Formats: sequence, structure tokens, C-alpha cells
Amino acid sequence: MKLVDLIPDADVLCALEPDELGLRMLPALAAWHEHNRNSELTLDTFLVTVTGGGRGYQGQYPPQKSFAVEEAVREAWAWLEGMALLIKHRGFHEPNHVRSLSRRARQLAEEPNARKVFAARRIPKEVLHPSIREDVWALYHRGKYDTAVFEATKAVEVAVRDAAGLAAKDIGAPLMRKAFDPKNGPLTDMAADEAEREARAHLFAGAIGSYKNPQSHRNVDLDDPDEVAEIIMLANHLLRIVDSRKAVKA
Repeated sequence: MKLVDLIPDADVLCALEPDELGLRMLPALAAWHEHNRNSELTLDTFLVTVTGGGRGYQGQYPPQKSFAVEEAVREAWAWLEGMALLIKHRGFHEPNHVRSLSRRARQLAEEPNARKVFAARRIPKEVLHPSIREDVWALYHRGKYDTAVFEATKAVEVAVRDAAGLAAKDIGAPLMRKAFDPKNGPLTDMAADEAEREARAHLFAGAIGSYKNPQSHRNVDLDDPDEVAEIIMLANHLLRIVDSRKAVKA
């Protein structure tokens, strides 16, 4: 498999961001030794096969696109190295420019949609609220998406109940509406406009009703890491709102 088999159009290749191109290059890099048995995998040797390298070789793309293609591939290669997807081949002495695919890269090379699977960068651990930083982050990166969403939204429910001083029997969307009741909710910002107070109650009730309650009653089968990351970050935002209202209340 060659890069041109994966991305036939040079203009499309050059328009891709380094991470997108890097992930789409992986199958070609994984198949390198099938087509280049006498050549080690280095940036220079890979570029020669892709662009011709100005050495009289036939490149995979039109010659007039070779400079732009080379620049895009170099950027993508640097990204792959930075993500520990391309690592130094252990069989060579320094200075060692020979690369091999890491374990994670070999797995991604087999995925039909590697960009979808490569989700770890979407939720940096340090940005998460302390109450979900360890468990939810670990669940997400292990691919336990349903459980990650449930735990993140449950953390919101627990935080709201505790901050509002409500009873254990108060659960789900009704709990949110009671805690953020526009008229007398214990967590309501009475300095805000009434419409904003109502909107915040809707925000919390809607989030719990949409994402926590379904996880409690059935298997939802969330399989899109992008969607799951967005839900977790929504829960993260709600937790920070609760913290701010709790501080004001205190």
C-alpha cells in the first residue's frame, strides 16, 4: 500500500492538518517493508517514494506538487514522532534516523478510521474537574464510553445535591430544577436576569435528562469518542458552575 493509494489527490493531501495526514499515513508506513525490502524506514527514504526526492525517481504525485507534498509529509512525520507513533528503531546506533511504528501505531494502522480512534488528545487530563479527573478520564481512554458518560453526569448530580443541601431522594432532572429554581433555588444566581436563571435550570435539567438518565436505565452504546468527549466536557463545565455557586453560597 502506497500513500497515493490512501490519498490520491495531492491537493487533498496538502489541505490536511498534520495530525490528520499523519494518521492517514500509518497504513502506508506499516506496509513499508512489503514494497521496500532493501530500504529502512526513514523520513528521507519515505519522501523519495512519495515525491521522487529530486533524484530522478518517479514520485507518486505530479512533479509540480512535490514541494507542497513534501512539506505536508514532513509536518505529519514530525507529529507522528511527537505522539510516539513513530519511534527510533532499536537495531541501529546513533545517530539513528531509522524509525518503526509503535505498538499503538500498529493498532491504528489497522483501523478504518484511525482519527476517530485516536481520541486521547481530545480530553487532556489536567483540564478535568477533580471529581472526574481520574475515573472518567481512565474510562474514556479505555474505550468504556457509556460508563464514562454515566460517571461524569453522576458526578454532576452528586455535586448539585451536596451543594444545594438537598435530600438523597432528590435525583435526576427534578433535582436540577429544584436546585436552580429561578425563584428560590439554593444554587440560583438571583443577581442574574430571570430568563438567564430559567435557562440555567434548563441547562442542568436537560444535560442530566439527556445524558445521565438514559445511561442509568439501558445500554446506550455510545461509540463515537468525539461525542463522548463533548458530553464529558459539558459535565466538566457544569461541575465548575456548581463550584462557583457553592463558593458564593458559602
